[in-house]
Amino acid sequence: MKKQNIVKKALALVSALALTLSLTACTGGKNPAADGGKTYRIGICNYVDDASLNQINENIQARLKEIGEERGVTFDIDYDNPNGDSTVMNQIISSFQADQVDLMVGIATPVAMVMQAATEDSGTPVVFSAVSDPVSAQLVDSLEAPGHNITGTSDYLDTNAVMDLIFAADPDAQKIGFLYDVGQDSSTTPIAHAKEYLDAKGVAYVERTGTNAAEVAQAAQALVADGVDAVFTPTDNTIMESYLAIYQTFIDAGIPHYTGADSFALNGAFLGYGVDYANLGRETADMIAEILLDGKDPGTLAVKTFDNGTATVNTETCAALGLDFATIEATFSNEGAKVQTITTAESFNDLNG
Repeated sequence: MKKQNIVKKALALVSALALTLSLTACTGGKNPAADGGKTYRIGICNYVDDASLNQINENIQARLKEIGEERGVTFDIDYDNPNGDSTVMNQIISSFQADQVDLMVGIATPVAMVMQAATEDSGTPVVFSAVSDPVSAQLVDSLEAPGHNITGTSDYLDTNAVMDLIFAADPDAQKIGFLYDVGQDSSTTPIAHAKEYLDAKGVAYVERTGTNAAEVAQAAQALVADGVDAVFTPTDNTIMESYLAIYQTFIDAGIPHYTGADSFALNGAFLGYGVDYANLGRETADMIAEILLDGKDPGTLAVKTFDNGTATVNTETCAALGLDFATIEATFSNEGAKVQTITTAESFNDLNG
């Protein structure tokens, strides 16, 4: 009997060891039990390398780490950036599919659209971030009920509020310049709204566009030659990518540039108006957790939109333009904007570091 018990115990130990090795192999060298729970694989694709979108990604990952510690799970994140190259973007998303990620995150409209098409058959959940107009982009059926396998967070821009700030600061402005990329979905609706606003006011406007750094620089110089009193740019990633190279052009010409994100102001624009991109990233991470951990259906999880009432003023640029910040702050506050300040830096990490 003793020999039989010894044999049984030995067999049990061998079986347990085999099971442990098997679990370790299946989880890529990670034992879920050692991590406190289940491991979820997430693929994040960021459209381009710019201050706004990078801030979103950094905050998504930071918040997911917090949630993982709170809930006793692990988020295994695969991050990549095609720098606006559609071929590379498709390769990245195909790689996510081959790796059978549990959820994909698309930062900016072009990425979200490709992810939506790629997951149509598989039904892999997709959460987007920084999509300015998800309904017009046909990503969702409605903000309240997205439908299908996709939802996310929107950085919708209140264009009329930006226009109001322009004329509050300069009631006599006679010509407004638009600087944007015609290929950016995030610019289509805001530019249309800006035209409607100015047409109703009887104010002239001129459009200059660019699809790459050289064209953006030429467009900025053309706006100076056009003699505009102010320039407006929505949440346009092409312009954002090139902004550090052009902001001085407007300062030298004494032209304030009003833009749709605080990252433009970080990179030298006079004003950035819109959502807090750090908060946008954290809210995106919370939606990811709702889907993966709480079993929420992305198709019924409403798209999150945010109050766009924050005006971020670059105090260095404000002074260089010959404007008094105290006056600007009071003027914008009277328009209902919450005013915050920033100084020029390449990234938010550089500013805070």
